[in-house]
Amino acid sequence: MGINIVFTLSGTDRVGIVDEITRSLLELGGNIETSRMVRLGGEFAVLMLVTLPTDKGDALQKTVTDLTSRGYKVTTTPTKQNGSQAHPGWLPYRIEVHGADHEGIVHNIAHALAQKGISIETMDTGNTRAPNSGALLFTMKALVLVPPGLDEDLWRVELENTGHDQHVDIIVSIDSKPVS
Repeated sequence: MGINIVFTLSGTDRVGIVDEITRSLLELGGNIETSRMVRLGGEFAVLMLVTLPTDKGDALQKTVTDLTSRGYKVTTTPTKQNGSQAHPGWLPYRIEVHGADHEGIVHNIAHALAQKGISIETMDTGNTRAPNSGALLFTMKALVLVPPGLDEDLWRVELENTGHDQHVDIIVSIDSKPVS
């Protein structure tokens, strides 16, 4: 048995940053359960769920201090529940959004989901240039958990209305993979 922590790190992007961070965690006996890593502009950001042996709390703090002294911003937050424990019986859905990029898309979709009590488990957004016009196109993929008993037709219609208001296409599908 170990302790679970959410480990976040950001710093100037460079070759070898993932090697350095994962080596530091491995030396503590850590196991990376889930992670997201991405270059945003010239910065590199890491978000991980890490399981560590229970007796490694002090060593983790030394590792954080070492990484911070090298210019990284680091946080560690203990956690206890995974998604299926926090939301038993909730139904997983995938949401995809596509359309012309503009301010407010993410907020308006997140707001529509929150108003119905729907939990966002993961959300990835990005943009690309349209092949012919060069216009900026927005994409979003999300996994959400819907409370049992919530009228599917009602929340889907309201989400589609939000998409219409934002001039984006929204595709909703049931997710057959278990939430962990």
